[in-house]
Amino acid sequence: METLSMFGLRLSLKQRYFLLLCVAVGGILAYQFTRNHSEVRKMSRVEGLRANLSQFTLERKPFRILGGSIHYFRVPRAYWEDRLLKMKACGLNTLTTYVPWNLHEPEQGVFNFEDQLDLDAYLRLAANLGLWVILRPGPYICAEWDLGGLPSWLLRDPNMKLRTTYPGFTNAVNSFFNQLIKKVVPHQYSKGGPIIAVQVENEYGSYAKDKEYMPFIKEALLSRGVTELLLTSDNKEGLKLGGVKGALETINFQKLNPNDIKYLDEIQPQKPKLVMEYWSGWFDLWGELHHVYAAEDIIPVVTEILKLDMSINLYMFHGGTNFGFMSGAFAVGMPAPKPMVTSYDYDAPLSEAGDYTTKYHLLRNLFSLYHTQPLPELPSLRERRAYQPVVIQQHLSLWDSLHFSDKPMKSVRPVNMENLPVNNKNGQSYGYTLYETTITSEGTLNSKNNIKDRALVFVDKHFIGVLDYKTQELALPDGKGKRTLSLLVENCGRVNYGKTLDEQRKGLVGDIELNKRVLRDFIIHSLSMKPGFVNRLESSGHWTSMRQRPSFPGFFQGRLYVNSFPKDTFIKLPGWCKGVVFINGKNLGRYWSIGPQQTLYVPGPWLHRGDNQVIVFEEQETDGKIQFASSPDYGMPVDVQ
Repeated sequence: METLSMFGLRLSLKQRYFLLLCVAVGGILAYQFTRNHSEVRKMSRVEGLRANLSQFTLERKPFRILGGSIHYFRVPRAYWEDRLLKMKACGLNTLTTYVPWNLHEPEQGVFNFEDQLDLDAYLRLAANLGLWVILRPGPYICAEWDLGGLPSWLLRDPNMKLRTTYPGFTNAVNSFFNQLIKKVVPHQYSKGGPIIAVQVENEYGSYAKDKEYMPFIKEALLSRGVTELLLTSDNKEGLKLGGVKGALETINFQKLNPNDIKYLDEIQPQKPKLVMEYWSGWFDLWGELHHVYAAEDIIPVVTEILKLDMSINLYMFHGGTNFGFMSGAFAVGMPAPKPMVTSYDYDAPLSEAGDYTTKYHLLRNLFSLYHTQPLPELPSLRERRAYQPVVIQQHLSLWDSLHFSDKPMKSVRPVNMENLPVNNKNGQSYGYTLYETTITSEGTLNSKNNIKDRALVFVDKHFIGVLDYKTQELALPDGKGKRTLSLLVENCGRVNYGKTLDEQRKGLVGDIELNKRVLRDFIIHSLSMKPGFVNRLESSGHWTSMRQRPSFPGFFQGRLYVNSFPKDTFIKLPGWCKGVVFINGKNLGRYWSIGPQQTLYVPGPWLHRGDNQVIVFEEQETDGKIQFASSPDYGMPVDVQ
């Protein structure tokens, strides 16, 4: 204004009026243009993603999907935007995500779409950042996630047949989709939203127990208002049985085999080809090595896929973390399931903590060749901090914590965790279950392979040993009179892939024997370690100073003091054996000294200035210190085969 008034001294009154009139008219025209422009943008949505030719089209123009998977439920909400901006800066145009039914409906008929599970907000964010979305709503998602995302309360029905048209399953799916799909429909492309395609189930060709099931899921989507392109997703073998009429079949792989592409062409001539899951790395299992897939191996394959005019989705682009007890287990080709680790870093292009990798930079260079405009600048990285070690101040034995848990159940026979009368009759989903009974003799305890998955065995609170899939017998020591036998059974994670989903009940799933006599009359404690339980523990006056020798298993408490803006960090527990870490009431996940993973990711937004409460549940030993690192340790690497 000051400049204009000085300028005005040199102008006649008439000229000044004319100039102001021009400014006003220009402003009105600019307003009309931007308003009309946004309206045109909405109105120009005539035709969404189509697969009628050998290339995808969007608004009848050729379109290539350059996608990446980021699961909102594996990334702290405060970091959603950071991770999506880094995806966009890599040259990707499409976000893909699964939807975990077991988190959204933790108890039958009780739904949660808030906070970390606010799918609505995640989809809006993707749209605001200019990313398209392929939604994969399941109901089964695999994803190395407990029971492939299916809620454990389904298994309360002894006849349950998951992923079939068994009425107990379809009724539950219908109830969930009634809630989920109405949230999704307004975000479809045809309604001005980012969703350009929706996947029907997930890798059903590898399960294929019911021919009517895929048509049922397809109809469940269509009848609730899904109008965008439908897809299915399978590996080469699964393609034979995984499709459904009216949905485009897509393929999943890591190594490019020309015969697989040829097969896809044969079953779907003149259709666009999409690698729905190009596996950018691999998952890890406790007791094995850390899988890596070298950047120099990935680039030639992605280059070839793009040269073949195919579309691609990187699974994962950013893996994140299996916080809490949500990691699954792997059972294909194994005598017994092996549980997944807590980290879902996946050796993906963007690391668990959101760092760029060599893979990221090489892919960005490659994807930039498929853009006419320069890619956005790289968002800056977040600082990390190795905080000073926390010294454990207090401990509380497992036995003293029991009265903070749900009321115990008395039962003649053992009851698996899913069928316990807790959580409003939905059973126990995750964590540990304690089974106690009275014995009057020593001898051989035999689990009959009914311990799922791993039990610490105690006699009168003295540790005797571990029973699991490998060790099914233990010798119990001599003793006089009646003694208490306790089995602390951990659900290490339900299988998420393969044909054994119906068999994933946990805890004591049948009888156990002492000297070939069946044990009876149990008291059963549910220890799911939910936030309410952890908060009750924290505020209780039952903690004992570490000057007194702690008993195991137990809870151990310390305080992490943060004197500035909280930063991401990693917890290291070299002097501990196996357990779970809670920080400010949030479950960071499991640790286990057998590796490969040796650190747990702590997101900065979950900390605050001042004192932060750290509680560790430890099964067997501690050196009384919690250490911190600024970078992760995922263990000894091995190349993905």
